[in-house]
Amino acid sequence: MLSSDTTSSPLQAEPVLALRSINKFFGSFQALNDLSLEIHAGEIHCLLGENGAGKSTLCNVIFGVISADGGDMTLNGAPYLPSNPKDALNRGVAMVHQHFSLVENTTVLDNLLLGQVRGWLDRKKHAQRIADLLVDLGFELDLFAQVAELSVGQRQRVEIVKCLIRNPQLLILDEPTAVLLPAEIEALLEICKRVAERGCAVILVTHKLAEIRAIAARATVLRGGRIVARSENPAQDLKQLVRAMIQSDDDSALQTPTALLPHAMPLPVATPNSRPLSDEILQVNGLSYQDAQGITRLDNCTFIVNTGEIVAIAGVEGNGQSELAAILAGMLPTSSGRFYVNGRDMTTAQPKEITKAGIGIVPEDRHATGCITAMSVTENILLNHLDQYSRYGFLQRNKMRQDALKLMKQFDVRASSPDLAFGRLSGGNQQKAVLARELTLDSLVFLLAANPTRGLDVGAVGAVYSHLKTARNQGVGVLLISSELEEILSHADRIIVFYRGRIMGSCATQQADRQQIGAWMAGQTL
Repeated sequence: MLSSDTTSSPLQAEPVLALRSINKFFGSFQALNDLSLEIHAGEIHCLLGENGAGKSTLCNVIFGVISADGGDMTLNGAPYLPSNPKDALNRGVAMVHQHFSLVENTTVLDNLLLGQVRGWLDRKKHAQRIADLLVDLGFELDLFAQVAELSVGQRQRVEIVKCLIRNPQLLILDEPTAVLLPAEIEALLEICKRVAERGCAVILVTHKLAEIRAIAARATVLRGGRIVARSENPAQDLKQLVRAMIQSDDDSALQTPTALLPHAMPLPVATPNSRPLSDEILQVNGLSYQDAQGITRLDNCTFIVNTGEIVAIAGVEGNGQSELAAILAGMLPTSSGRFYVNGRDMTTAQPKEITKAGIGIVPEDRHATGCITAMSVTENILLNHLDQYSRYGFLQRNKMRQDALKLMKQFDVRASSPDLAFGRLSGGNQQKAVLARELTLDSLVFLLAANPTRGLDVGAVGAVYSHLKTARNQGVGVLLISSELEEILSHADRIIVFYRGRIMGSCATQQADRQQIGAWMAGQTL
């Protein structure tokens, strides 16, 4: 049963890691509030919570990236106060971050030994030691392969092995399955089980309910920097865990067919598109792109998006999706081919022309190209409409503020004030603000949404798709680019799979075969 007891664990054995009344402040903001937690040897402990709940802050405190402002930590009963990640590693605490830190132009072995061996290096001896560990864990990894040639899943294995060769007592994995193929996700979960069976404690930060159901021994939910719930049987308590995360008693967000599929996220119920498909709103004809090194990133891609439908581009990240998004947003020139929106050739259009043509862009990197973090929420949410508020060369600030408040309410953008710096918002609220700006364009006809739910929590993910489906049902053509297959299966009308810049296959979502899609994502056919 789910427990609201946030002070102790019923497990009796001495924990590997114990946190007592941990507090952390950033200025006047309290990110961690009187947080107590125990992690035991051989368990996989899932850490859940919305964006801004304190998960990353907690992991960074444990790994020595930042220091707590109050409370105590012990490791195997001894005081534990790491001043930096090196201290944590030396004490047997390791962490795999979302963003990899590998040197691509060197071998796997070189990356594994980097910073871990001093003086003369006996490569043969260390290679054999690591090979033995790989066999013990059931890993398949070529130690002499170039990292640049590895898949995303293989690179992640390198990061995990970098941690495991130190024989850690505690391994922290931060959202490890975000960019993996379905088969790679299964393999990673098996790796977690093997690591735990060796006696290592594992903290898994995840939003994916199927992962919790598959491997979690216990789960802890954070909200507002506090522990609000614990579960000793997460597989049985999934609905309660989600309610605790989003502070809701509404089951509608949980009753979706994808909740029964592997690695599904709890999303709003998918409403089949009942609108008849009409005109082609986006036409992409023979689009190709070569980068500065002459590598083909897009290879003769041709497809259409109709009004009133969501078409999803599926595939593992790095297979041409980013280049496609940049070209459609007017930020990257094509090498050949053209694309049209509403019958108008937009191949060489600049971003300002694209906005005027009724094309909304939700970029995959909202921080780099989707907002100006130093500006206010008001200025960002109205960025495409500033000319409407200009009078005699001055902006009508009061009217801007009033209209921004209306949009914030409509799109549930939660901020203490519309005057708050945009960079102070959580990831989910930033994304909802970007959606508010793009979906309220004058004469919106087409929306490009590139990885719109990346890094977002359950509640924010649901809100994003609710807005995308509303736009679709109003006749907007939506091109969704995502590496989250379950989200695509739940919310897209059609699926196009990219592999190495080429279209490997496409299908209507209702006729989608998961195995075939997974094969296309790996560059194969069944």
